[in-house]
Amino acid sequence: MLNVISVDHFVLNVRDVETSAGWYERVLGMTREEDRPSDGTPRTSVKFGTEKINLRPINASKVEWFTAEHPAAGSGDLCFLTNYSPEEVSHHLAEAGVEIVLGPVTKRGAMGNICSVYCRDPDGNLIEISSSEMPPGPKRS
Repeated sequence: MLNVISVDHFVLNVRDVETSAGWYERVLGMTREEDRPSDGTPRTSVKFGTEKINLRPINASKVEWFTAEHPAAGSGDLCFLTNYSPEEVSHHLAEAGVEIVLGPVTKRGAMGNICSVYCRDPDGNLIEISSSEMPPGPKRS
C-alpha cells in the first residue's frame, strides 16, 4: 500500500499573480520565488517552512500549466499552522487590514485541537490560521 508522508506543494488558481503573491508575503510572511522551467513559462510561488504554493494564473492554458480538470480561482479552503496565539493572529490581521470572517474558534486539526482564525485571500479562498494554543475559557469560581 502507498504511504503518503507529507505535502510538498499545492497549486492555487489566482486572478492576479502579483496581488496574490504580495498578499501571501505581507499577511502570512511567506517568501516569494520566481522560476522558469525548461518550457520557458514563468512560475511564481510562495514558500513557507518546507512547503510552497504555486500561483497559477487562472487564464493560463493547460499546455502551460498541467493542472486540475476544472480550475477555478477562489475555491480553496486552506489551513495553516502558526506558533502565534489566536489573539496575536487576530491583531496581525487587523493591522494588515484583513477582515476576520470567523474566530478565534476551536476546531479539530490533523494533530488534535487547534484554535483557528479565518479570513479570505484576494481571490476569496478561505484561509484558516491555526494555533495549538487554545483561547482562555470561562473563569471558574
